Amino acid sequence: MKKDIRRTMGEVTILSIGSNIIVPIQVELHDNTARKLQTEILEKIEKTGAKGLIIDVSAVSIIDSFLGRLLVETAKMAKLMGAETVLAGMKKEVVLTLISLGLTMKTLHTALNIEDALSILECLTGKRDETNRK
Repeated sequence: MKKDIRRTMGEVTILSIGSNIIVPIQVELHDNTARKLQTEILEKIEKTGAKGLIIDVSAVSIIDSFLGRLLVETAKMAKLMGAETVLAGMKKEVVLTLISLGLTMKTLHTALNIEDALSILECLTGKRDETNRK
């Protein structure tokens, strides 16, 4: 399994592990930092050809409407680039906030933790690879 730690945005590290990118967000992101992180994630997908993206928000206690929309947009953009996205580790407070803000996350897969997110990506990217071979 290939491991590569290449980019750091402030305190957010973007990890490449195999054909996946994992972004563990350990700090509260301000709007400009969140936009820069989105750009870095997309650049990393482009450079590595990643098939999966996990954004781990287990350390984040607040996701405002801007960050919520940005996460959904990032997932849509990643999908257009050929990568499935799983948002992992949402706390109940974050879920309640996103629901109260009316944010729809139809295009975003979710998991309780990174391990579950990797399993979801394995299923999603495995199915896509089988479809592409036919």
